Amino acid sequence: MTRLLATAVEHFPIAGSFTISRGSKTTASVVTCRISHDGFAGIGECVPYGRYGETIDSVIAEIEAIRSEIEADVDREGLLSAMKAGAARNAVDCALWDLEAKSSGKRAFVLANLAEPAPLTTAYTISLGEPQAMAAQAAQHAHRALLKIKVGTADDASRIRAVRAAAPDSAIILDANEGWTEANLAYHFGVCAGEGVALIEQPLPAGQDSLLASVSRPVPVCADESVHKTEDLSKLAGLYDAVNIKLDKTGGLTEALRMRDAARALNLKIMVGCMVGTSLAMAPAVLLAQGAEFVDLDGALLLSRDREPGLRYEASKVFPPLAALWG
Repeated sequence: MTRLLATAVEHFPIAGSFTISRGSKTTASVVTCRISHDGFAGIGECVPYGRYGETIDSVIAEIEAIRSEIEADVDREGLLSAMKAGAARNAVDCALWDLEAKSSGKRAFVLANLAEPAPLTTAYTISLGEPQAMAAQAAQHAHRALLKIKVGTADDASRIRAVRAAAPDSAIILDANEGWTEANLAYHFGVCAGEGVALIEQPLPAGQDSLLASVSRPVPVCADESVHKTEDLSKLAGLYDAVNIKLDKTGGLTEALRMRDAARALNLKIMVGCMVGTSLAMAPAVLLAQGAEFVDLDGALLLSRDREPGLRYEASKVFPPLAALWG
């Protein structure tokens, strides 16, 4: 019996809105890929991202373009050459992991030769807004161990200071989403150092990474938009201290695991992040994030409605997925 492929588009409302330096949204639109075979079905979810030229339609078209290979016998290794890195490949790759787990009766972490996953401390994201509004958000979540603060304006100092005052005991990751410039980079680095920021994510636009060699980095800096796959790492070593690995960038768990190992070999710290999606998208990333220095898998927490069953979140912890969800 050959495999059967099905794709679907689903929309999940965000609790309030999610705002970064590039804009706001109130809905998380995701694409799911379901691959069925011999009475078992594996499912994977991806989040198309406009910053990388992706749309719902383009992602579905990418998957449909290799329908015959998927419904034949393409495996995860073959998928790496059959599809380019990105959201579409992520949905297919994670569906293949899930299908193998279900059909073999083995959990995905066993198939990946990983130790049994444990709960992780995840960041919780505070959207970009005016300083007082961001401080109010931070105060509401000041009990959390780790906050991720969206910035990326010409004047982020007041935002950074307002959030720090509102959440004095939380560790803080600052995400500029490519919003800083050569002119204000050193100034913002100094503010971050003064406020005890733990990590700064992607301060400059991708392609301007070399500017990081010309300034002192008093706070560790993490690449996000500048890094997608393993081949990107070598040119970033020495400019960045960490890399943010997201399954929707790498094109699935298979490539992400390789990228994690290659990054560690280059003495880069690991952050495992996500787009705004459901627990189904976060689930395979929980396996990847075991042992990572920074974990940002709060996508499902930002929704007003998640999948059932979803991931279990308690305080600042995210727990490994149940088999009924994924893997």
